[in-house]
Amino acid sequence: MRNVFCFLCVFGCLISCSPKDAKKYVWHSREVTATAYNSLAYQTSSQPNITAFGDSLKPGMKCIAVSRDLLALGLKHNTLVTIEGMEGIYLVKDKMNKRWKNRIDIYMGTDVRAAKEWGRKKLTISYRLEVKDSI
Repeated sequence: MRNVFCFLCVFGCLISCSPKDAKKYVWHSREVTATAYNSLAYQTSSQPNITAFGDSLKPGMKCIAVSRDLLALGLKHNTLVTIEGMEGIYLVKDKMNKRWKNRIDIYMGTDVRAAKEWGRKKLTISYRLEVKDSI
Protein backbone atom coordinates (compact mmCIF):
# COMPACT_ATOMS: atom_id res chain seq x y z
CA MET A 1 0.00 0.00 0.00
CA ARG A 2 2.82 2.37 0.86
CA ASN A 3 4.47 1.81 -2.56
CA VAL A 4 1.19 2.60 -4.32
CA PHE A 5 0.90 5.86 -2.34
CA CYS A 6 4.50 6.84 -3.22
CA PHE A 7 3.88 6.02 -6.90
CA LEU A 8 0.74 8.19 -6.95
CA CYS A 9 2.60 11.09 -5.32
CA VAL A 10 5.45 10.92 -7.84
CA PHE A 11 3.01 10.55 -10.75
CA GLY A 12 1.02 13.56 -9.53
CA CYS A 13 4.17 15.67 -9.32
CA LEU A 14 5.19 14.69 -12.84
CA ILE A 15 1.80 15.62 -14.24
CA SER A 16 1.66 18.95 -12.39
CA CYS A 17 5.15 19.89 -13.61
CA SER A 18 4.39 19.41 -17.29
CA PRO A 19 6.57 21.17 -19.89
CA LYS A 20 3.66 23.38 -20.98
CA ASP A 21 3.99 25.20 -17.64
CA ALA A 22 7.75 25.63 -17.93
CA LYS A 23 8.84 29.21 -18.58
CA LYS A 24 11.24 29.95 -21.41
CA TYR A 25 13.86 32.66 -21.18
CA VAL A 26 16.20 34.43 -23.58
CA TRP A 27 19.23 36.59 -22.76
CA HIS A 28 19.71 40.01 -24.38
CA SER A 29 22.87 42.15 -24.38
CA ARG A 30 23.23 45.92 -24.36
CA GLU A 31 26.05 48.41 -23.97
CA VAL A 32 25.34 50.85 -21.12
CA THR A 33 27.10 53.40 -18.99
CA ALA A 34 27.72 51.96 -15.54
CA THR A 35 28.29 53.94 -12.36
CA ALA A 36 28.11 52.93 -8.71
CA TYR A 37 26.10 54.11 -5.73
CA ASN A 38 25.84 53.63 -2.00
CA SER A 39 22.94 53.44 0.44
CA LEU A 40 23.70 56.79 2.03
CA ALA A 41 21.14 59.59 2.44
CA TYR A 42 23.16 62.20 0.55
CA GLN A 43 23.31 59.90 -2.50
CA THR A 44 19.74 58.62 -2.49
CA SER A 45 17.01 59.79 -0.11
CA SER A 46 16.15 60.09 3.56
CA GLN A 47 15.60 56.30 3.55
CA PRO A 48 18.75 55.19 1.72
CA ASN A 49 18.20 51.44 2.29
CA ILE A 50 14.76 51.44 0.62
CA THR A 51 14.70 51.28 -3.18
CA ALA A 52 12.20 52.87 -5.56
CA PHE A 53 10.59 49.42 -5.84
CA GLY A 54 10.30 49.18 -2.03
CA ASP A 55 13.06 46.61 -1.48
CA SER A 56 15.44 46.85 1.47
CA LEU A 57 19.13 46.99 0.56
CA LYS A 58 21.92 45.56 2.69
CA PRO A 59 25.67 45.77 2.00
CA GLY A 60 26.85 42.72 0.09
CA MET A 61 23.73 42.38 -2.06
CA LYS A 62 24.31 42.14 -5.82
CA CYS A 63 21.82 44.74 -7.01
CA ILE A 64 21.59 47.45 -9.61
CA ALA A 65 19.45 50.46 -10.33
CA VAL A 66 18.46 51.04 -13.96
CA SER A 67 17.55 54.16 -15.88
CA ARG A 68 13.87 54.33 -16.65
CA ASP A 69 14.33 53.91 -20.40
CA LEU A 70 15.77 50.44 -19.69
CA LEU A 71 12.57 49.50 -17.85
CA ALA A 72 10.77 49.68 -21.20
CA LEU A 73 13.28 47.19 -22.65
CA GLY A 74 12.33 44.62 -20.00
CA LEU A 75 14.84 45.39 -17.27
CA LYS A 76 12.10 45.42 -14.66
CA HIS A 77 12.10 44.67 -10.95
CA ASN A 78 14.08 41.48 -10.12
CA THR A 79 15.37 40.94 -13.68
CA LEU A 80 18.57 38.86 -13.68
CA VAL A 81 21.60 40.74 -15.05
CA THR A 82 25.24 39.88 -15.66
CA ILE A 83 27.75 42.72 -15.89
CA GLU A 84 30.89 42.59 -18.02
CA GLY A 85 33.95 42.37 -15.77
CA MET A 86 31.99 41.48 -12.63
CA GLU A 87 31.25 38.07 -11.17
CA GLY A 88 27.83 36.72 -10.41
CA ILE A 89 24.25 37.60 -11.16
CA TYR A 90 22.78 40.95 -10.19
CA LEU A 91 19.12 41.77 -9.65
CA VAL A 92 17.35 44.95 -10.72
CA LYS A 93 16.18 46.32 -7.37
CA ASP A 94 16.07 50.08 -7.96
CA LYS A 95 15.36 52.68 -10.62
CA MET A 96 17.25 55.86 -11.30
CA ASN A 97 16.19 59.47 -11.68
CA LYS A 98 14.39 60.26 -14.96
CA ARG A 99 17.28 62.38 -16.18
CA TRP A 100 19.52 59.32 -16.79
CA LYS A 101 19.37 57.32 -20.04
CA ASN A 102 20.90 53.94 -20.98
CA ARG A 103 22.55 53.66 -17.59
CA ILE A 104 22.91 51.30 -14.66
CA ASP A 105 24.07 52.05 -11.13
CA ILE A 106 25.78 49.20 -9.29
CA TYR A 107 24.99 48.97 -5.58
CA MET A 108 28.14 49.01 -3.43
CA GLY A 109 26.68 49.07 0.08
CA THR A 110 28.21 51.85 2.16
CA ASP A 111 31.72 51.61 0.62
CA VAL A 112 32.05 55.10 -0.87
CA ARG A 113 35.70 54.52 -1.78
CA ALA A 114 34.81 51.45 -3.90
CA ALA A 115 32.06 53.40 -5.66
CA LYS A 116 34.41 56.30 -6.43
CA GLU A 117 37.13 53.93 -7.65
CA TRP A 118 34.59 52.27 -9.95
CA GLY A 119 33.85 55.63 -11.55
CA ARG A 120 31.95 55.59 -14.83
CA LYS A 121 32.44 52.93 -17.49
CA LYS A 122 30.89 51.85 -20.76
CA LEU A 123 30.33 48.11 -20.67
CA THR A 124 28.01 45.35 -21.79
CA ILE A 125 25.31 43.84 -19.65
CA SER A 126 23.22 40.76 -20.38
CA TYR A 127 19.73 40.43 -18.99
CA ARG A 128 17.22 37.59 -18.92
CA LEU A 129 13.68 38.05 -20.23
CA GLU A 130 10.81 35.63 -20.28
CA VAL A 131 9.65 34.60 -23.76
CA LYS A 132 5.93 35.18 -24.13
CA ASP A 133 3.96 32.59 -26.08
CA SER A 134 2.11 34.01 -29.06
CA ILE A 135 -0.86 31.68 -28.59
